[in-house]
Amino acid sequence: MPVRNWLAALSACGVALCGCPAAAQSTNVRISGLTDLAFGSLTGGDVVRSENVCVFSSTGTKGYRVTASGSGASNAFTLANGGATLPYEVQWNKLSNQTSGTGLTPNIALTGQTSTATQQQCNSGPTSSGTLILIIRGTSASAAAGGNYAGTLTLLIGPE
Repeated sequence: MPVRNWLAALSACGVALCGCPAAAQSTNVRISGLTDLAFGSLTGGDVVRSENVCVFSSTGTKGYRVTASGSGASNAFTLANGGATLPYEVQWNKLSNQTSGTGLTPNIALTGQTSTATQQQCNSGPTSSGTLILIIRGTSASAAAGGNYAGTLTLLIGPE
């Protein structure tokens, strides 16, 4: 059986929810530190990519919720190559430097998160306050047609 090659990349986009009028320069929550993630060539087995991010919450409890949506049909977490799709999983951990977390479902908020960030962009205090984890399962990759896949993941952070 020939080895198929897949190249996958995901653009990450963060959207902070402001709990105040736009004119008032303060925000209740903010996410920063997101970058585009390349999965590279998928040749078998699960491929995991994670990155530390900064989530800041100025609420009294430092609480926030995270809602994710993908660029697939009905906001599914899929990468696309023309009409072909490749699913991926999204996990969130409210701690930095983690390799696993709570699985996210498109458009369903993960509530009850708390931030350790002391600055809006983690430029003093902890350098990050959460981990975004993305997984392409080997079984999904082996079932997909070869080619270059891309997609967008949007994270919406709301105050709690």
